[in-house]
Amino acid sequence: MSIEIQPPVSTAVFDQSKKNWTRFRWRLGLLVLLAAFLVPLYHAVRGSTKVDQTATHAFPVAVAKVTREDLAQELICDGELRPYLEIDLHAKVAGYLEEISVDIGDRVETGQLMAKIEIPELGDDIKRAVAIQERSQQEVARTEAAYEEAHAVFTRLTAVNQAQPKLIAQQELDAAQARERTTASALAVTKAEVEVARAEMAKLQTMLKYTQITAPFAGVITKRYADPGTLIQAGISSSTQTLPLVRLSQNDRLRLDIPISVSYVSRINVGDPVEIRVEALGKTFQGTIARSTRKVETATRTMDVEVDVPNPDLRLIPGMYASVVLRLEHREKTLAVPVEAVSRQKTSTVFVVNPANKIEERVVSLGLETARDLEVLSGLKENELVMIGSRTQVRAGQQVEPKLIEEVRVTQ
Repeated sequence: MSIEIQPPVSTAVFDQSKKNWTRFRWRLGLLVLLAAFLVPLYHAVRGSTKVDQTATHAFPVAVAKVTREDLAQELICDGELRPYLEIDLHAKVAGYLEEISVDIGDRVETGQLMAKIEIPELGDDIKRAVAIQERSQQEVARTEAAYEEAHAVFTRLTAVNQAQPKLIAQQELDAAQARERTTASALAVTKAEVEVARAEMAKLQTMLKYTQITAPFAGVITKRYADPGTLIQAGISSSTQTLPLVRLSQNDRLRLDIPISVSYVSRINVGDPVEIRVEALGKTFQGTIARSTRKVETATRTMDVEVDVPNPDLRLIPGMYASVVLRLEHREKTLAVPVEAVSRQKTSTVFVVNPANKIEERVVSLGLETARDLEVLSGLKENELVMIGSRTQVRAGQQVEPKLIEEVRVTQ
């Protein structure tokens, strides 16, 4: 009886598992190789599809037309409004303020009475001057009579002496002539005294007029310094600090003071037009430069110019600030493009959209520059389309879809 020996069951199972694991590794390797080939192929196909889609869909870009515009280079400065005329009104004579009829904010006319100064002793001086003048006139009348008498006596004696020589003694003729000369001299002195009395009277009358303070020009009272009863010193005194009565400002016409930087003074001239913007009132005025100092201040490096501003309704208040727009240069009907259309690196270039809707890069020559526009001297023609905005998404030769942006163009 033969006995067949069988291998152990565990060994057979192990060999089968080893074969299965080997097949699995081969399959996994094939899958990895297949994936390594298919993934790049997929991305390549997808990329080419995107390129084809981009090629078939033009990129939209914003464009503006090259047009002819009136361009002006402007300088904006801040100016201050102040009265055209302004004075502190003093009294020319010393005395007590008897009456003041104006207060701050009052409008006065030329020659209007505003205050009175009381000088009690001035009335006595005038009475004394009147009396002296009357006495001098009476003295003139007395000396005139004496002169006429002396002159008549000398005339008669001279006539008799001519008719009958040696009838009248020469001594008597000499005495009559001397009396005539003495009375003539006395008459001249008394007449001079009358003139002195008249001059003194005129002086006192003038001093009396100075007691009435009137407005030298039409304006507005902007400050009042004194009240009735205040002792007012004469304004001509230099030894003491005199007190003014009121401050008078002519506000129906104002001066606008504008400091101009030294960089622009050579381009500013009397008669140049300006635009005045008063933000406090929301109003804009037109004016012209009326005068200039023609001198640059060393401390500020600016030159002061003035513009006369009519203010009949007194809406503009002295001390207000205003923005002043001055035109430095002006071009009429010149080719212009928006500032956003120009790239200024080493050379100035623009992206032009040609009739085939493709991008062309051109070099341009530029002139006057304003806040929104640039003058084009060469490189472009009227009505051509230029791209505005960022250039990062387009390139020269690319097909684009132009979108005209009308609101970008602003008339100067």
